Amino acid sequence: MSGQWTSPAEIADSFKELGYLADTHITQIVYLADRLEKPILTEGPAGVGKTELAVTLAKATGRRLIRLQCYEGLDEAKALYEWNYHKQLLRLQADEGKAWDDLEGDIFGESFLLTRPLLDAITSQEPVVLLIDEVDRIEIETEALLLEVLDSFQVTIPELGTITASSRPLVVLTSNNTRELSEALKRRCLFLHISYPSVEREREILLARVPELSDSMADRIAKVVRSIRDLKLRKAPSVSESIDWARTLMALGAEDVAAGITDDTLGVLLKYQDDIERVAKELKLAELEAPS
Repeated sequence: MSGQWTSPAEIADSFKELGYLADTHITQIVYLADRLEKPILTEGPAGVGKTELAVTLAKATGRRLIRLQCYEGLDEAKALYEWNYHKQLLRLQADEGKAWDDLEGDIFGESFLLTRPLLDAITSQEPVVLLIDEVDRIEIETEALLLEVLDSFQVTIPELGTITASSRPLVVLTSNNTRELSEALKRRCLFLHISYPSVEREREILLARVPELSDSMADRIAKVVRSIRDLKLRKAPSVSESIDWARTLMALGAEDVAAGITDDTLGVLLKYQDDIERVAKELKLAELEAPS
């Protein structure tokens, strides 16, 4: 069902009620994806809200979320379907002596089919949101399978025939850009790049997700996190880690982002020891250079 919303602004409002602060570019793409019934290919650094976009989209539309977590080695059996061989074997043993022609139609029936996320989305009687997470982690061969499904939202199972989706899913694909995706996949999607938010937007996110945070503390955390991201680190802190850090500082009763308390909490924000040491040094220098 397309036409869920009448404008991008309506999407922004419904997302905000769910704690997801979407900028105008995000809401415009979501609006067009809904109207045009096109998948969204969302790219950007880890932890900027790509997966959360799909989760929020499902909540806002009242649809069930179906997630295909991609990984190296993912194949058709794990993404689409496979037969329940154990159950088939038990039936064959129970019906030993029957002709194969009589058995084949039975053991290759729907009751012996194990649906995986892609087929689950296609066969669902209710509208769903299909999240294909970290699509850049799969091989080209599996990407071709996705193309086939995204083209027509139907799949042919030799033993059962062609199954077509009764309701077209809303689809969100996420990528951390660890490898270049095929042009064929990109052509089928609306492209959305989500980068780290501005200081002002991160401040709004922090206030929305950590209600006990004061305006001044949210502003301070957002500015410090932005300065940290400007450093050459092995892994810059994500928005989700920024939120966790704010919650940590609140739990410790911190009233400011000062080196004395942040040194012991940087492990919430950063995940490599050399990054932690560098940031701790930079924060101490900034404190010393700050006017008294």
